[in-house]
Amino acid sequence: MKALSKINLFIALLMLPYAAGASELEKAYEKEYAFLKAQKAELESRLAKDKETQDKELGDARLKVDTLQEKLLDVSKDAKVSGDRLEKLTKKLGEKEENSGITGNVVNQATSSLESYGVAIPQSDKVPNAQKIKQVFGESLKLFTTLSTLRNTKGDFYLPDGKKVSGDIVLVGNIAAYGISAEAAGALAPAGNNAYKLWNAANSSDDAKALFAKEMMPSIDLFAYENLEKEVDYIKVKTLSDTLRDGGIIGYITFGLGAFGLLLLALRALNLLRAGSNVTEITDIVVKRVESGKKHEALEAIKNYEGSTARVIKSLLRNIDKDREHIEDIVMENILNESSQIDRFGSFVLVIAAVAPLLGLLGTVTGMIETFDVITEFGTGDPKLLSGGISAALVTTMQGLIVAIPLLLLGNLLSGWAQSIKDSMEQNALHIVNLYEKHRG
Repeated sequence: MKALSKINLFIALLMLPYAAGASELEKAYEKEYAFLKAQKAELESRLAKDKETQDKELGDARLKVDTLQEKLLDVSKDAKVSGDRLEKLTKKLGEKEENSGITGNVVNQATSSLESYGVAIPQSDKVPNAQKIKQVFGESLKLFTTLSTLRNTKGDFYLPDGKKVSGDIVLVGNIAAYGISAEAAGALAPAGNNAYKLWNAANSSDDAKALFAKEMMPSIDLFAYENLEKEVDYIKVKTLSDTLRDGGIIGYITFGLGAFGLLLLALRALNLLRAGSNVTEITDIVVKRVESGKKHEALEAIKNYEGSTARVIKSLLRNIDKDREHIEDIVMENILNESSQIDRFGSFVLVIAAVAPLLGLLGTVTGMIETFDVITEFGTGDPKLLSGGISAALVTTMQGLIVAIPLLLLGNLLSGWAQSIKDSMEQNALHIVNLYEKHRG
């Protein structure tokens, strides 16, 4: 125990300086703590003041924002109303400008149309369009009144032979005219360059004289025209030579084949006429002899007859004593031999009838090609040029049909006739065989 007490005392003596230093350190910490605490309190006070100030400023800012939002809504409503008003005003302005442009175009077109009739409308930018329109309609009404009446005037016109004559011209409104001169009188047609010519397709001499005297007719023959700037061609009646010429080389070939086909039809008709001639007479002669048992006299009685029927009956009589099957074979063989003569030219005629439309189609195709070449070179500005080319192209098709239809019809009729001749030969031959067997039995 004493030893332990000594040790503790020794330790206490050793720790004594350290205890004095710890007390001073503690005091230093206490001072520092007090300083920090004071700073903390000051900062908390300042923070509370800043928070109060910030809350106040935030409230004021929110109030200002709400006020500005209300103002923005009011401004937006005003802007929308102003925008709608601006859109309406812009639309009205556009309509006025468009109406002004339309009115100006109407005035310009009417002025141009009236100038072609010698009516001049003064042009001035100071005159409103409404006044111009009023003036244009007034002049148009006067012109309409003038043009809707019969008017007699002096003038020149051309006769169909090209001779220019002077005389009286009766204007029927602005669509027709009649000319009266010492040489001729009648309806007039445009001759180009505002000139007239006597129309060659209307017998209207009496109408011209009656209208000149202001006498009303129950009906009149006239030529209605649109203007006098472009000449109108005379009506020309096409002849067969014109149709041939319009078809060109293909047309000549087509009609040449048609003529050849008709010749073959005539030859075939004569051939059939000979082949079927005396059928009843020959049959009656043979039947009488066979019924009397004089078959050899029957053959002698018809030896001077010619034709397919006579040849078939003669062959039958030469072999009439043979069995029936053999006789029928002989008859059919002779009829087949005669068929080549009976059907002669028939197939060739039908071939021509089939080829003629194809030639017409060929002419149409070549004509259309030429028309398109014209379009390529001259354009489509002249309808008369195009219609003339197309018409000429279609002529060959017409020519082909003109040739094919009668050839096909007559060819089939003759084929039916030929078949009836062959059927008649077979029927008469079998009739003779039946009679012979009946009397022989």
